[in-house]
Amino acid sequence: MYCGVSKADFLDEEAPRLENWLKNDRQGKMDYMTNHFDKRLDPRLLVDDAKSVVSLLLNYFPEHTQADPDAPKLSKYAYGQDYHFIIKDKLKELFAFIHEEIGDVGGRMFVDSAPVLDKAWAKKSGLGWIGKNSNLIHPKHGSFFFIAELILDLELEPDGPMKDYCGTCTACIDECPTDAIIEPYIVDGSKCISYLTIELKDELLPNEFRGKMDNWMFGCDICQDVCPWNRFSKPNNIREFQPHENLLHMSKSDWNELTEEVFQELFRKSAVKRTKYKGLQRNVKFLTNSQ
Repeated sequence: MYCGVSKADFLDEEAPRLENWLKNDRQGKMDYMTNHFDKRLDPRLLVDDAKSVVSLLLNYFPEHTQADPDAPKLSKYAYGQDYHFIIKDKLKELFAFIHEEIGDVGGRMFVDSAPVLDKAWAKKSGLGWIGKNSNLIHPKHGSFFFIAELILDLELEPDGPMKDYCGTCTACIDECPTDAIIEPYIVDGSKCISYLTIELKDELLPNEFRGKMDNWMFGCDICQDVCPWNRFSKPNNIREFQPHENLLHMSKSDWNELTEEVFQELFRKSAVKRTKYKGLQRNVKFLTNSQ
């Protein structure tokens, strides 16, 4: 886990970027992205008298990936148990420690569940830079991290941001099969495979993406897998992030014949439950009919 601190202030740099992104409908049908615009940019609107944002990174890179190269693919972050619950428990421990050491400190914990621009705060606190694929990249461990925050009414010494080390590399842009990275640092969410397979709740996936999904049924890791900085990724050692014993050994036919009972067993505490059985079935059928 990595930890960095930034001052709880208005995100001047991100404000026009977010405004333009929303104005151009890059959020697709994620209507919630248009809510709480001001709160996304100012943590003091989320926590009374907020003074510091403590950003934390938790590695989820797995030791092993799916065995069958022809099987529909699952994003690595979803191999284990749902990160929201695991990280929230860790934040509670950290908050309790702060209270023990310092005394009465007010604040809130955030794990991708409120209008907080996680990557922007992690960047400001020196935990990495935002890559051309819009992911946070740490120079020693790549980008396979969950990001969380404590927003506190406690004055802490802020860390400074680091420089961008993407250089002239365009691997993520070149390899995205749906051309979702429309220009360096700007992702059109409505074209992203992760959006299509998780966030989009339509009964059918758009025909324009037929044959372009690169066999991803839940999420997508392409822009991270091709990033040169991820050669430094190291397997996580968190028990809850280890995959179900059968998950990585599922074959292409296993996924095509997946029953709701097996789905519930495989993903009992998983983020994959967000798509529900019907949603995952939709995705797998779309891939099968595209081949």
